[in-house]
Amino acid sequence: MAFRHFRSRSRGGRPIFVWLVWRARGRIDGLQPRPVAWMTIPVVGAGVLWMVGGMVSVAAAQHFALFAMLVSALVGVLGWQLSRALLFPLLFLFFGVPIGEFMLPTLMHYTAEFTVWALRLSGVPVYQEGLHFIVPNGRWSVVEACSGVRYLIASLFVGALYAYLNYAGLKRRVLFMLVAVAVPVIANWIRAYMIVMLGYHSDNRIAVGVDHLLYGWVFFGVVIFLMFWIGSRWHEVPAGKPLQGTDGADHRPSRAYWFAAIPLLAATAAFPYGLKALNVPVADFPVSITAPAPAAEWTVSMPNQFDYRPVYAGARAEATQFYVADSAMVGVHAAWYFGQRDGREMIAWGNGPAPSSREALSLVRSARTLMVDSRPVRENFISTSQGHVLAWHWYRVNGRMMVGDAEAKLRLAMDRLLGMPDESAVVVLFTPVGLDEEAARARLRAFLASHAQALDKAVEEPSRAIPE
Repeated sequence: MAFRHFRSRSRGGRPIFVWLVWRARGRIDGLQPRPVAWMTIPVVGAGVLWMVGGMVSVAAAQHFALFAMLVSALVGVLGWQLSRALLFPLLFLFFGVPIGEFMLPTLMHYTAEFTVWALRLSGVPVYQEGLHFIVPNGRWSVVEACSGVRYLIASLFVGALYAYLNYAGLKRRVLFMLVAVAVPVIANWIRAYMIVMLGYHSDNRIAVGVDHLLYGWVFFGVVIFLMFWIGSRWHEVPAGKPLQGTDGADHRPSRAYWFAAIPLLAATAAFPYGLKALNVPVADFPVSITAPAPAAEWTVSMPNQFDYRPVYAGARAEATQFYVADSAMVGVHAAWYFGQRDGREMIAWGNGPAPSSREALSLVRSARTLMVDSRPVRENFISTSQGHVLAWHWYRVNGRMMVGDAEAKLRLAMDRLLGMPDESAVVVLFTPVGLDEEAARARLRAFLASHAQALDKAVEEPSRAIPE
C-alpha cells in the first residue's frame, strides 16, 4: 500500500446538476423567480469566509465558501418556491467542494487496525508499529490512498443521487445514505486485508505494483453494485408532484422583485476586490535565523550519515543545526514566515515533520501533544530511510505558542482581520530513536530544558528585520 498524495474532486457534479434541473422541469413549470433580498446575509457570511480562507491560504474553506455563496445567491435570485422545487440539485452542487483530507488520519488508523486484526485472525504473524506492520515476507504501510476516503466520497456522491432518484420518503433516503457510508469503509478494510494476503501468499509477486491499484478499483465496482443491491430491497418510486404558483393569472415577477436581486449580485461580486485589497504581497527583504549556541555539555556537530530534515517550504528564513552530548545527537530546524501567501505559508500541504511530499518519510505514529516544562509540543514518530526519528515541534504566531495546525490558522486569520502582522515560526527538535524510544524522548527533554530560552530568542530575532 504505497500511494501518497490525495486530492478529492467531484467533477461530475456540474453536468449532473444541469440534468437534475432539466429532469425537474415538470415540477417547476409555471413557477417564476421571485428574488429574496435578505438572502444577501448568508451570501455576505460565505463571502467573508472565502476572504478569510484566501488570506490564510486555507483552500478547503475557500472552496466550501465559494459553493455556499453560489447556492445562497441562487436561492436568493430564484426565490423560495423555485428553490424548494430544486432543493436537491442545489444541495448536490456541494459535491463539487474538494474535501476529504481531514478524514485521512482517522480512516488510515482504523484501516491499519482492522488489517492487522484480520491478519492475526488468519494466523499470519504481524508486528505492528502504528500505520506500519511487518509480516514474515514483507513490510506494509497504510498511506493516504489506502485510507478509503476515495471510496467513501465516491460512494456518497453516487449514493445521494441513487437515493434521490429511487426513494420518495426521507426515512429511506437517510437509511440508504448510512449504507453508503458504512459499506465503502468496511469494504476498504477488506480490500486492504485481501491485498496483504495476496502479497503474503504469492511471496510479493502480485498485489504490490500497478495491479494493487487495479484490484482496488475493480473491487470498488463490486462494492457499488453491492450497495445498489442493498438499496433495491426497499425500492420505491418518488412521487414527483408538480408545484404550482399561488395565482392563476400572471406569474411574472414585478420589477420590485428584481430590484431585490441587486444586493445579492453586488455582494457576490465585491469579495474578490476585497481580498485583493487586503492581501497585498510583502516584498522580499534580507532576514536570517541564527541557531542558538550550545549550552553546557552540548557541542555543535555536523551530521555524519543522518540526513533527515523536516520540510517547511516558502519560509523567508531557515536554519538547521545539530548538537551532540554523550554521543547522542539532537537536530534543530527553525523556519520563519512573514507576509504569508499561497505557496509561502507555514501550515500547508507538503510542510511538516513528515510531509506526504517526501516519499522517504512516513508517519509511524499519529501526532500527540505533550507538556514539557509548561511548554506544549507536538510529538511525531517518523520512519526514514535511515531508521526511526522522534520529533517534537511547536509554532509561534505573533508571540503566542501553540501546536495545533487549525489553531494556528485561526489565530493567523483573526490577526489578519484585526490588521496585525502574520509573523510566524516553527521549531522542530528531532533525534534518532535507535532501540530505546524513552531514551530518545529523555534526550529531547534534556535538550529543550537547556535551550528553551535560546530557541525562543532565535525565532524572535528575525522580526527586527521587518521593514517599517
